[in-house]
Amino acid sequence: MTDRIALVHQAAALCLTYPDGELYERLPLVRAAAPELAPFVDHAEATAPADLAAHYVQVFDFKNRHSLYLTWWREGDTRRRGMALVRMKEVYREHGMEFTGEELPDFLPAVLEFSAQAGPFLLQEHRSGLELLRIALTEHGTPYATVLDAVCRTLPGPSPKDRAEALALARSGPPREEVGLEPFGIPLLVEEHAP
Repeated sequence: MTDRIALVHQAAALCLTYPDGELYERLPLVRAAAPELAPFVDHAEATAPADLAAHYVQVFDFKNRHSLYLTWWREGDTRRRGMALVRMKEVYREHGMEFTGEELPDFLPAVLEFSAQAGPFLLQEHRSGLELLRIALTEHGTPYATVLDAVCRTLPGPSPKDRAEALALARSGPPREEVGLEPFGIPLLVEEHAP
């Protein structure tokens, strides 16, 4: 991963957290470090802090289809999501990082900060959810969509153009490793033979 992509991920993490004084203090740094985020920075600088905070709550806190929790997009509110969260905590630990935030480990700003340090593999694993969130935010008409646009552009391959393409990506899931199973006596395909 390039330093440029790491900067975009770190800056996007800040932009996607609840807007407070720290965000406003760092907007010039975000603009300088990640010009891709300039449309969001322009909006934030032109918006009163209380208004941006109210907009953030309206966009992210009241609608699941704008969820910043990546495992929700794949697992929904199921037991499987709990296992996915545990796995994410283990991934953080494997890379020498202990997740201690108040948020869940799949909170997009936390995953972006992790990606800035360890690489974008968690973002790639949850690409379909990111793309569905990007599309939902674009349809909603919020400036936060430009932040998701910038993040998705850092990932390999083109972004889906519409919801149908993003849903197809979600259905296909992440790539599966099946190479090397046959030598261990695990057949990849079982053929039925007629007697």
